[in-house]
Amino acid sequence: MKKFRPALALIFIIALYSCSTVPLTGRRQLSLVGDADVNQSAAASYKQLLTDPKTKVITSGADAQRIKRIGANLSAAIERYLQQNGYANQYNFQWEFNLIQSSEVNAWCMPGGKVAVYSGLLPVANTDAYLAVVMGHEIGHAIARHSAERISQQMAVQGVGGAVGVATGGQSSATQGIINQLYGVGGNLLLLKYSRNQESEADRLGLTFMAMAGYDPHNAVAFWQRMMAQNKGGAQPELLSTHPADATRIQDIQNRIPEAMRYYKQ
Repeated sequence: MKKFRPALALIFIIALYSCSTVPLTGRRQLSLVGDADVNQSAAASYKQLLTDPKTKVITSGADAQRIKRIGANLSAAIERYLQQNGYANQYNFQWEFNLIQSSEVNAWCMPGGKVAVYSGLLPVANTDAYLAVVMGHEIGHAIARHSAERISQQMAVQGVGGAVGVATGGQSSATQGIINQLYGVGGNLLLLKYSRNQESEADRLGLTFMAMAGYDPHNAVAFWQRMMAQNKGGAQPELLSTHPADATRIQDIQNRIPEAMRYYKQ
């Protein structure tokens, strides 16, 4: 009979007591890295991206203003929800919303509320409600701490030494390095690739967030149908990569709309 290794036991103990709960869904998740550390590293990576000479941030015009207006509506609604449901002290988001010139059909939200929308998405998301679908979904990833969950999983796999180091908050540079890898900062700009269950969770949160902000969640079905049509003409948009099957996703969204409609504020 093999001996139970102390290092494995320690990892198990850390995992057991290092869990957090996702708002709305109630899912328990591994949380070995503190939000402050992750958010600080994400903010540094976001600034690095925006100030990169290769990045063209669109700061004026109707499209840039739309992104900021919709972002303000979503973030205000989310902050109210967190406050009303006892999560306010668990989040310290410093929201930013920027439109970036790029042909990619893509958008993302880093931990701490750092949002980027690529101009290539605008022809598909050609209404405020469609943009709210995408932005709400990406913010859902951040509210559900999917990046921190990924980092925690990586650290746990790397071994107890790395996991303990991150858990004690002394690995900000390492955390930033992982965030840079996840979002492709400094290289090709790639959407953070999540597992299917995280994508579905972000869909659920995004529907509710857009409803809270005054956007009818029924628009999500039409938007994802438009995104599905984009795949017929060639390469798959980054926004759809490593995601659930299109038909499955749309059906899941339809099933979640009644839940989101309870929060719809016209």
